[in-house]
Amino acid sequence: MKANVTQVMVDEHALILRMIAVVEHNTALLEKGKFRNWQFYLDAVDFIRNFADRFHHAKEEEVLFLELVKNGMPEKQSPIEAMQMEHDQGRAHVSAMEEAAQKALDGETGQSAIIAEHAKGYAALLRGHIEKENDILYPLAERILPEGVRGDMLTAYETAESRTPGLREKYQKLVEEYEQQIK
Repeated sequence: MKANVTQVMVDEHALILRMIAVVEHNTALLEKGKFRNWQFYLDAVDFIRNFADRFHHAKEEEVLFLELVKNGMPEKQSPIEAMQMEHDQGRAHVSAMEEAAQKALDGETGQSAIIAEHAKGYAALLRGHIEKENDILYPLAERILPEGVRGDMLTAYETAESRTPGLREKYQKLVEEYEQQIK
């Protein structure tokens, strides 16, 4: 049985999707004028940047995607290029959401529509992105990556995680706290 080199990322996707669900819930309330917790959006940005981007995407971009290229997948005009473009689009939404949330927190009016636009844009982008990775890219990776590289990949994931001890637990707790607020 081959070592599964994508399950760790599928598991991380589950936590990311839970945060996206909270973002979508709170943004629907925001659009109805019933949500004004700007700090929530800054916390969501923190989660996205540190858990989704640095912790999770780092494993994809620095380990999985590199191995796929080494094992025959083209780097350009390929699923890898498409996923990296979506990572960059997500980062643009997150920056805009952060800027508007910080302005709102500082008392500047008129930021709700900007926050909602980018929160919804990010959520929609990421839902589609995760679906493509879970349903297409990861199963493809499991088919094409040889057994000989899998152990090193899992070690590289562990090394990446060890650079940020306690990070997964911190963000798991953050998501759970916000989930409790919407129940």
